Amino acid sequence: MISCHFPHSSLPSKFQKSISFIFVLISFVACDNKTNKLILNGIQEKVEVIRDKNGINHIYAKNEQDLFFSQGYLAAKDRLFQFEIWRRQATGTLAEILGERELERDKGVRLFKFRGEKSAELKHYHPRGEIIVDAFVAGVNTYIKEVRDNPELLPIEFELLDILPGYWTWEVVISRHQGLLENVRDELTYSRVISLIGPEKAHEIYYFHPNRPILDIHPSIPKELLFKDILAPYNAFRKGVTFYPEDIKTEARNNTISFLAQSHEYEKELEETLETEKFSIGSNNWVVSGSLTESGFPIMANDPHRLIAVPSLRYWVHLHAPGWDVVGGGEPTIPGVSIGHNQYGAWGLTIFETDNEDLRIYDIHPEDSQKYFHKGQWLDMSIITDTIRVKGKPDVLVDYFYTIHGPVTFVDEKLHKAVAVECAWLETGGAPYLASLRMDVSKTWEEFRDACTYNHIPAENMVWADKEGNIGWQATGIVPVRNGFSGLVATLGDGSMEWDGYLPIEKRPNVTNPKEGFFASANQNIAPADYPFKNALGYEWADAFRGDRVKEVLSQGRKFTVEEMGKLQNDYLSLPARTLVPYLKDLTFENPSSASAKKLLEDWDYVLDKNSIAAGIYVMWERKIRDNIKKIVVPKEVQSLFGSVQLTKVLSWMEEPSQIFEGKSELERDKFLKESFEMALLELEEKLGSNRENWTYGQSDYKHALISHPLSLALSEEWNQKLNFGPVPRGGYSFTPGANAYGDNNTSGASFRIVVDVGNWESAIGINTPGQSGNPDSPFYGNLFSTWADDGFFSVPYQYENVKKEMAEKTIFHPSEN
Repeated sequence: MISCHFPHSSLPSKFQKSISFIFVLISFVACDNKTNKLILNGIQEKVEVIRDKNGINHIYAKNEQDLFFSQGYLAAKDRLFQFEIWRRQATGTLAEILGERELERDKGVRLFKFRGEKSAELKHYHPRGEIIVDAFVAGVNTYIKEVRDNPELLPIEFELLDILPGYWTWEVVISRHQGLLENVRDELTYSRVISLIGPEKAHEIYYFHPNRPILDIHPSIPKELLFKDILAPYNAFRKGVTFYPEDIKTEARNNTISFLAQSHEYEKELEETLETEKFSIGSNNWVVSGSLTESGFPIMANDPHRLIAVPSLRYWVHLHAPGWDVVGGGEPTIPGVSIGHNQYGAWGLTIFETDNEDLRIYDIHPEDSQKYFHKGQWLDMSIITDTIRVKGKPDVLVDYFYTIHGPVTFVDEKLHKAVAVECAWLETGGAPYLASLRMDVSKTWEEFRDACTYNHIPAENMVWADKEGNIGWQATGIVPVRNGFSGLVATLGDGSMEWDGYLPIEKRPNVTNPKEGFFASANQNIAPADYPFKNALGYEWADAFRGDRVKEVLSQGRKFTVEEMGKLQNDYLSLPARTLVPYLKDLTFENPSSASAKKLLEDWDYVLDKNSIAAGIYVMWERKIRDNIKKIVVPKEVQSLFGSVQLTKVLSWMEEPSQIFEGKSELERDKFLKESFEMALLELEEKLGSNRENWTYGQSDYKHALISHPLSLALSEEWNQKLNFGPVPRGGYSFTPGANAYGDNNTSGASFRIVVDVGNWESAIGINTPGQSGNPDSPFYGNLFSTWADDGFFSVPYQYENVKKEMAEKTIFHPSEN
């Protein structure tokens, strides 16, 4: 028996008394060699955990505290390296292990740290939020203590980096570092563009809607300031972590030449993804009433889209205890379930585009750069002093400065200006997804809507379907009310452009039992045209193609099944193709090869199937159209700042070519489309060879999925073979419901999917890729990858007897007698 006292003083006294770690294998039950019995200090009563064959832990506890303790313990066991990197990002402690290159990130993280009071913060998410989060953290730390005492249990990443996991606190759980935050970086880009070409031209090339934003930049804001690195701490705070070969033990390192080349390709791929996917990295969800289903009960479907990684961002779990019976997925580092169902209803989410940040510019005192001008007086910036540990270097003393609006990111003593970021997410209640705890125990649509009012970050389209036959939608998120300015460009911090509070979430768009019999969202603007609170509605939205395709299918006037909803999540029909391809009819190609390619598209069904040659030709043509249109419509001086033209704008210009083409605009448009088509064929020939039979869309040299481990770039090829997945052929792209990214690699999209018929919980289906576990030695590390790659699903058992039928192993945790 091993017994060690737990050292972490931040835990509540009820856990501190005896959060000693005792982990004892008592026996294998003779009648069932799949059952383990373990003693685990920190729980109060027996906890049963059944792990199903897909890797989902079904946790059966007798009280709430044990339930969330067990969730934290088991999630940390499955995802320990992910937990450790999350912790270091959240606490600004990456420089401790990676050295001076991470110092600026650590400064940024700590500058933007939530510094509110614990009890108020945690009770926002659930009336017993403090108890729940403390229990979850205690479970995480119990497993961390276990592996620190038994290093042979550590996943391989810790050996490769020569580090140990650190202990968690509640502040790690509520960190905002991973939140989908909007949109101060865009504001700086828009400000730079508008300072060069003016507001009117900006309106022409950007797709701002449904309302027309004010884009005027106040004349007191110097253009020179806008082109300085005024958001450096914010950008450092938000960037991903990159590991270098020198971080890795010598025998496992990538060589320097390969690392530099691969890093360049990775950064290029990521930049292209973020540029072309800016409004497409989103999600799909829909609810269908029983009048449109075979079962007669509502169906809920959700597939959230994020960057696809090893391990997955999402994590399935089933939580069962008095008052709790919820199964679904969420980020493994927070308690509860964000997307799933309980015994009463099912729910899902997509992003509801919301601007909850503003870039503030101040005058500073000419003799004291720590004083800024606000509402007619000079105010002192608040200062917090901190110490950061840096590997191989002396500790660094840092001062963080704050205005009345928020963290100061830049001070320019020459221009007598300061820059700060006002962040609604630094208010109490801004932890991403944690308000799902209230949703998890909702019994009715009314209770669910009330739970939604606590969901500040990210702003979501929350959908609900229940056994009583109700379906509904509630937009959520903390949203500033702006009067007289849009917040899309840099704003004054002098008090003349203040937020007029926050719009109550219940006043955000919503619908109950829509007359169409369904509701669907895909990050496009779905606010009613007569929505009254236009000063609290965003201007930046995804193109509507995904959402329109989902609505097209759901409007077919027939009854649907769970399986058909799963197929719709993987639907690859391109609505843009259905608009663009008919323009080929009037184009004449002298080159027989081009003419035959045209014929392929004319006979095509617009489906971006991985085995389709026509799909491969079309996608390259569409890419060339977008690239070439940018050269025509975007002024040269801002092309490097602009990104990609949204496809909706492109199609509108093709329909009304006089908007961008002079003279005989239709002839000029046709010429443009023809030249882009021929350029696409040339690029495909260079890319895939002259034999058109090799131009299938889905292949390792074209559309594919290669999912890489976080250490991938720093590791040798041998290690990458062990840790990475793919490449495998894929179909679809950003603008199909099966949104598998715009570039060649499926870098973003749905790693997690769920479909639930509320009339039969056992018919629910789902997926997660590459697996539930982040430990490469686990059988659940990559067991789901091939199913996901084939657009497949697994069944999600709910009732205890059905869970047992799907059992891979069972563990009984007993409390210690101490």
